[in-house]
Amino acid sequence: MEPVFRSLEIAGRAAVRVTGTRITFRGLEHIPSTGGAVVAINHTSYVDFLPAALAATARRRRMRFMIKAEMKEVRFVNFLITRAGTIPVDRQSGAESYPVAVRQLRAGELVGVYPEATISRSFELKEFKSGAARMAWEAQVPIIPLIVWGMHRIWTKDHPKVLGRNNIPVTVQAGPALTAGPDTGHTMIELRTAMTTLLHRVQDDYPHPAGAHWVPRRLGGAAPTPDEARLLDEAEAARRRAGRA
Repeated sequence: MEPVFRSLEIAGRAAVRVTGTRITFRGLEHIPSTGGAVVAINHTSYVDFLPAALAATARRRRMRFMIKAEMKEVRFVNFLITRAGTIPVDRQSGAESYPVAVRQLRAGELVGVYPEATISRSFELKEFKSGAARMAWEAQVPIIPLIVWGMHRIWTKDHPKVLGRNNIPVTVQAGPALTAGPDTGHTMIELRTAMTTLLHRVQDDYPHPAGAHWVPRRLGGAAPTPDEARLLDEAEAARRRAGRA
């Protein structure tokens, strides 16, 4: 029994009830009931970890997320990191977090990974980092593609949070497990293809009003195109570098 993790699960369910967020889970049978697995999640929101974690909870599992190390500077978040099995990642050098993740996978844990590393402003899939494939191969565990769609309407980059009772529908879709191989590039192509297919399937079943800021341009929305989003990301990165300097 992990009291901190259990408290987080209770708080997460309570937050979903209070806000009226309606989460639909699909394909949860693809999340293994036992044993380690890398869960590769798309990244459109600051809070898409919540429905992903609840998907694992529905399978009577707990997911250990890899999150940016800067969050340790927030005292309360650091408390949760140290007591909930979360894996902090230094974006400048992930060398320390990688072996921790592999150890947890070998110990039979689910490890949640965002292959895009940062939030997608276009709400399409960005370029993937190779960590998910490398750690799955080293730990000899499967990769489970997982799509979360709708949480970006609540809190994402460049837009105010939507607090209170919002009744926003959210879909969580898991896909069949992928087997990582020694060719990391090939594994990442397979993962990206699987996640793209799942994302489009979820989007096809979700209402997307024309012109809405949270709707991808491809679907008639006002979100930046992938190219426009990349320029915004580069400008943000430049500001951060200037701030550190």
